[in-house]
Amino acid sequence: MGPLSLEPMRTWFNRILTGSARLTFMSVVVGAGVGFGAVAFRWLVATATLIFTGTVDYSASVGHPANPWVPWLGGAFVIVAPAIGGLLYGPLVNKFAPEARGHGVPEVMYAITKRGGRIPGKVAIVKSLASAITIGSGGSVGREGPIVQIGSALGSTLGRAVRLPESQLRTLVACGAAGAIAATFNAPIAGVFFALELLLRDFAARSFGVVVLASVTASIVGRSILGDHPFLSLPTFTIVNPSEFTLFAVLGLAAGLTGVGFTKVLYAVEDLCDWAWRGKPEWLRPVAGGLVLGLVLFALPQMYGVGYPVLEKGVQGGYALGFVALLLVGKVLATSLTIGIGGSGGVFAPSLFIGAMLGAGFGDVAGMVFPVFAGQTGTFALVGMGAVFAGATRAPITAAIILFELTGEYSIILPLLLAIVIATGVSRLLSRDTIYTLKLRRRGVSVDGGPGGILLHSTLVREVMTDAPDPVSSRLTPAAGARILIDSGKRALPVLHSDGTFIGIVTVAAISDSLGNDDDSSAITLSALIETPPAASPDDTLDSVLDRVLAASESDGLPVVDSTGMLRGWLTLTAVLRTVTARP
Repeated sequence: MGPLSLEPMRTWFNRILTGSARLTFMSVVVGAGVGFGAVAFRWLVATATLIFTGTVDYSASVGHPANPWVPWLGGAFVIVAPAIGGLLYGPLVNKFAPEARGHGVPEVMYAITKRGGRIPGKVAIVKSLASAITIGSGGSVGREGPIVQIGSALGSTLGRAVRLPESQLRTLVACGAAGAIAATFNAPIAGVFFALELLLRDFAARSFGVVVLASVTASIVGRSILGDHPFLSLPTFTIVNPSEFTLFAVLGLAAGLTGVGFTKVLYAVEDLCDWAWRGKPEWLRPVAGGLVLGLVLFALPQMYGVGYPVLEKGVQGGYALGFVALLLVGKVLATSLTIGIGGSGGVFAPSLFIGAMLGAGFGDVAGMVFPVFAGQTGTFALVGMGAVFAGATRAPITAAIILFELTGEYSIILPLLLAIVIATGVSRLLSRDTIYTLKLRRRGVSVDGGPGGILLHSTLVREVMTDAPDPVSSRLTPAAGARILIDSGKRALPVLHSDGTFIGIVTVAAISDSLGNDDDSSAITLSALIETPPAASPDDTLDSVLDRVLAASESDGLPVVDSTGMLRGWLTLTAVLRTVTARP
């Protein structure tokens, strides 16, 4: 019996569902898969944490409790736990999927903008294991980044299995990311805007609908298994005086500075780790670096893992001002060190943590200076969470939506938006890049194409293609073909089978060469001169075919061929340039 083939399934799938119906169906499948994946990943993290610490969440522990598996080490076991974790995930990532290292979202951005949405399926498996071990062994990172990369890899793998065109494959990858955020934070609306604002950078209706479907599906799956509970228990939001908005504006300024500062420290620590480990085996880096991280965790055990219990207590005003400042600095250092030594985890949750501590400390100071604002620590902490995230990522819509979904308080919107807008503006003034795009720019990759790049990314070939030139018969002689070409004014004409399917093109250059030969050109036909150029699909985006259009200079454009092989149109460089220059 031969190897299992997916071709019969693809044929059946493409017959039953055509066009946008395929993408709609696949978005639901991906959303459900990501929902189950998010549940499984949370279980993996909890299991790894239990194995490494003997507790479900060590950051919630009081003092320096010992690990029941190695009680003789006492609280000092946290010094070696990250190194042991590094010994497990270091070789795994280095050998099977180096792209699983780090915080995940930049790799998804790169895949969407530069690789047509292609992410190897093995990334989902390696990322799951590596991130669970990283967090379980003490890595001070979030679980949303890994789940985003896992969900995106699932969307890419399933999309390629049914041979979706590149434009739809990109959207399906974004569906996986949206479902990941929705299932992680129980925030389906935030999941949608995370995918559209940060990854696709496109709010077109054709993307919005399927991303919503994936996000809602993932959220339903997550809620049915984990329950309909917010991932944090946050205090009620109140505003005691309209003058408080002035303080929110100042907090937004501080949050913008903090978000940029977090980004700078993160990559400075990564550079320092690169310098310290140059020339040594990369798979051992998390082991050596894990000992340094372990010392930080021993000094400040609240930094162990994601740290949601610590964040929650800080928002509720459970820490003194000095300790809140220590937690803020400690989280920046611990997260940067975890990423710098090669750990796998997200920076979304750490940015929320840092924002919460900044806001809580700001609220404490405001209460001391202005007694009327005393007791408002939670209010400022919530606004600080959204503002620092916006300052680090410059995703203001996502920041506002996720905090609104977490609190359910409409009254949070106005002060939150004020702080977020100011934080985003400060970030733009101080930094060219965000915490996500800087990682790519350091590799020489830019995902910011400007207005023209965004238009090319969001415009389909079918929207700007023109009618194809009249085809010629492959049975004509070169002389007859030359006359038709001269009359058409074209430099190339398509050649079709009798059933209308596309064969290739014949060009002026090819016919001229044949007529210039000493051999009797009447003895050959155009079938001997047919070239098979790269073609575009009607559902491709313009940015994905731009290189092919530029290379098709001798044929005055690119043939547009659908999945059945039928010639549907012609894409010219003039049409692409018109798209960029004619639209506002």
